[in-house]
Formats: sequence, structure tokens, C-alpha cells
Amino acid sequence: MRKFFSNGWTYFFLLIGLAVVWLPLWYMLATSFKTQSAIFEVPPRLWPNPFTIQNYVDVLTTNHFDRYFFNSVKVAAGTVTLTLLVSSMLAYVFARVKFRGRDTLFSILLLGMMVPPVMLIIPQFIVASWLSLFNNHWGLILVYTTMNISMQTFLLRGVFELVPRDLEEAAFIDGADSWTVFLRIILPLSKPGLAVVIINSFLYSWEEFAWAQILIREESLRTLPIAIANYQGEHLTEWGHVFAATMIALIPVILIYLIFQRNFVQGIATTGLKG
Repeated sequence: MRKFFSNGWTYFFLLIGLAVVWLPLWYMLATSFKTQSAIFEVPPRLWPNPFTIQNYVDVLTTNHFDRYFFNSVKVAAGTVTLTLLVSSMLAYVFARVKFRGRDTLFSILLLGMMVPPVMLIIPQFIVASWLSLFNNHWGLILVYTTMNISMQTFLLRGVFELVPRDLEEAAFIDGADSWTVFLRIILPLSKPGLAVVIINSFLYSWEEFAWAQILIREESLRTLPIAIANYQGEHLTEWGHVFAATMIALIPVILIYLIFQRNFVQGIATTGLKG
């Protein structure tokens, strides 16, 4: 009996947690199918009545939403690729190569995890001015990559250290060089950690707003967060359009997670072991 009540309370609190997580998401989905007048009903309805897809039609056919979506895909793909390349090489060096001052340099690198991104906007603005990166997607990609490197290098270093050194030593005996070991042994055996890096860097670049708002002035180069913010007018916010655009923007996020779900969960557990 005691076990029954214990399990009952466990499921009760789990259901409450599930409701807290899913209720806002469901309300956003329902609102995206409501008319503007139905959105402000009191009490609010959890099911759209009347049901309409006009918000999605308006979002997809006006304000160049497809262009903004492509811009976000371009920036996210560039950020993920560059972050994966740089952080994996750095992690390999810090995990496998012994040299003087290695731990000191790694500690300095980790300082990047302790600085809030908002505090770096002014230095980033100055550097972007020097390098003529305004109205340029490379200005977004480079900054997003820089903001991700410390954390992703830290995660991958823990993953790489779990790869048995016997495999690396056997490869060196067979005549392999460091690049061969890195590409054909370390990376293939570290897929869970790489999945974590891909998801983290994708999410950061996909949803970042503040730096994109400052850097991108040309309308044709805007990314999705800026496009969604533009649905909020000076006197009236088209909440149906905002939520419809947000739901569309969630699709790549869900797809990325579904593709890397198994490796992501395993990667979180693996990196946690060496945290």
C-alpha cells in the first residue's frame, strides 16, 4: 500500500510538471489558429473557435517570411559547422596532446563560459566595425561560433577523454598520424558528444535576437527572430501571426532534436560523467 501511494504521488507531480511544460506550448499552438478577436476572449479558450489557418497563410505569403527562414537556416548551418570544427579540434588538443601550459590555457578558455553574452555586445560592435561585418551574415556566424566555443570545447574534451587510449596508440603504431586518429577514431567514437554540440550551437544561433537586431539593418538579410518581432506593431500586435510564425520556426528545432535524440541523451550522460 505504501508503495502504491508513493508511486501515485510520483505520477501526480510528474503530471503537474508535464502540464506546466506543455500548457503554454498548447496555448501558443491553439492561438495560432484563432482569429484576432477570438484571441482576446475572457476566459481564454484552449481550443480555437472559430478555427482558421489564415494566420499561417498570411505568414507564409507576406513580409518575405521564406527569405528570413532561409537566412536563419544559412546562419545556423554556418554556425554549427564552424563550431563543430573549431571546438572538436580544440577539445582533441586539450584532451590528448600534452604540452606545457595546457591546463592554464584551458582554464582561460573556460572563462568565456562565465561572461554573459549581453556584456559583450559593445566589444562585438567595435570589432564588427573594424572588420566591416555589418549587414553580413558572417558577422552573425563568427560571433555565434565564438560564444559557443568555450562550452562546446569543455563538453567535447570530456567525451574525447573517454575514448580508450589503446585505440589511439595502436593507430600510431600502424603509422597513422594525429589527423588520421582524430578523423577516423576519435570523432566516430564521439557521436553522442558531437550531437550535443550540434543541438546546442543550432539552438543558440536559431533563436538569438539581440546581436542580430544590432548587426543586420538590411531587410533582406534579417533572420527569423527579427521577422517575428516585426509582427508586433506600434499600436496592435498580430498575436495570431506571431504564434503562427513561432510554430513554423519550431519545426527545424524539433527535427534537429528528433534526428539526434538518441545521441543527444547519451551525450548528455557521457559529458556529465566528466563534468
